[in-house]
Parts: sequence; C-alpha cells; structure tokens
Amino acid sequence: MSVLTARFDVPLGPHAARTARHATTAVLTGWGYRDEAWLGHAAVVISELVTNAVRHGGGCVEVSVECHDGRVTLLVADGSSVVPRRREADCDGGRGLALIEALTDRWGVRDHEGGKQVWADLPRCRPGPEHHRS
Repeated sequence: MSVLTARFDVPLGPHAARTARHATTAVLTGWGYRDEAWLGHAAVVISELVTNAVRHGGGCVEVSVECHDGRVTLLVADGSSVVPRRREADCDGGRGLALIEALTDRWGVRDHEGGKQVWADLPRCRPGPEHHRS
C-alpha cells in the first residue's frame, strides 16, 4: 500500500485556478494517470476548489494531492473557517459545488490550521496505459 502525496501553495490572484489545474495535472500524469477524461474531471474539480478558496477563503491557498490504494483525493486549504455551501447559480457563479458533487465520489470539509480544508475523492482510475473504472 503505497501513499503518494504532493503539496504546493498557489499564488492568489486571477491565475490561481489555472496554476492549480496545471500543477495538479502534472502531478497526476507524473504518477502515471493517462486517462484524458479523468484528468479533465480532476482539473475541473481542483479549479472549482481553488476558485472557491480564493473568492471566499482567506490567507494563502494550499493544494494537496494524495493517492492511497488507487484513491485520489484533492484537497484545498485556506485561512477561513467558513464552511462552503451550495447557492443558487447566477451570472457571478454558484455552480462550483454542484460540479464538484457531479465529478467526485464524495467531498467534505475539515478544520485545518485555523482555517479549513475542502477535500474531494475522485472516482477510481488506474494509472498506466489503460484505464478502467472499478
């Protein structure tokens, strides 16, 4: 049972989600994940988590990627203890948590160093040249 972890801070600002998306995809690809659709879903999830942290959180934004027994978890921490909640979608957003719910097996929030960490478990995908969801 190997555990893989990667952790990095994301500079706050308009490019935070893009930076997190590229870094997360690079980590997952480096770990052997090649399924383009699955990687695309992972990129959307990390983008939404980081966007929410930048918009509604405080302090720095820390991204973690963990893989344990084939389960990949994406985690984003910020300095706010306010728990995210679903809201009505409008022209300013509000679709983030709905997207996260649609693209993950489950998600949640936990306390983290005076703020919070939002985590999301991606559907299983085997690393390697061929992928089959189990």
